[in-house]
Amino acid sequence: MTSFDLAIGRGTLRQLHASLANHAPDQAVTILQEAGYAAGEAIYKAFASWLPERTGVDSPGNLDADLLAETLSDFFTSGGWGTVTMSPVGTGALAIDSNDWAEAEPDSAQSPMCFFTAGMLADFLGRLSEETVAVMEVECRSRGDARCRFLSATPEILEKVYNEMTAGRSYAEALGG
Repeated sequence: MTSFDLAIGRGTLRQLHASLANHAPDQAVTILQEAGYAAGEAIYKAFASWLPERTGVDSPGNLDADLLAETLSDFFTSGGWGTVTMSPVGTGALAIDSNDWAEAEPDSAQSPMCFFTAGMLADFLGRLSEETVAVMEVECRSRGDARCRFLSATPEILEKVYNEMTAGRSYAEALGG
C-alpha cells in the first residue's frame, strides 16, 4: 500500500471556516490554528521532497538563507497557497506577506482570518529553523487590507506584540520598527 498526502483546497478551507463560524463560533479560531499546526509537518515534508527537484538542495537545512524567501514563494505558489515575500520587522520578527493568500476571503471580516495558516506556518517555520516559533497574522485581505501579513518570532516576542496591540499600539511600534 502506498501513502500520499491529501491537499486541502481553497473551497475546503472556506467551508471549514463557514462551518466553524456557524456551529462553533467560540472555538473556531482555536480549532483552525490547531488544525493548521497539525498540517505543518506534512507541509514541511512536502517542502523537503520538493526542494531537491526544484533547487538541487538536498535538504531544507542546507538551503542558503538568501534563497529562502524566493524558494518559499515558489513552493507555496506551486502548492496553490499564493506568493510570499519575507522581510525583517523591527527587533526579532520576520514578516511573511502575501497579496494572494489562499485562506483569505477579501473584505469578508472585521479582523484577520487566516488562522489555519498561522498554525501551519508556526509548525512549518519551527521545523525549518529548528526552534520554537509563533506566528500571528496582523494584516489580512479578509478585512480589506492590501495583503496578508504574518509575523513570525519567538512566542515571547509575539505575546508582547499581541499585548501592545490590544492596548492600541501598532505591531510596528511594539517591535520598535
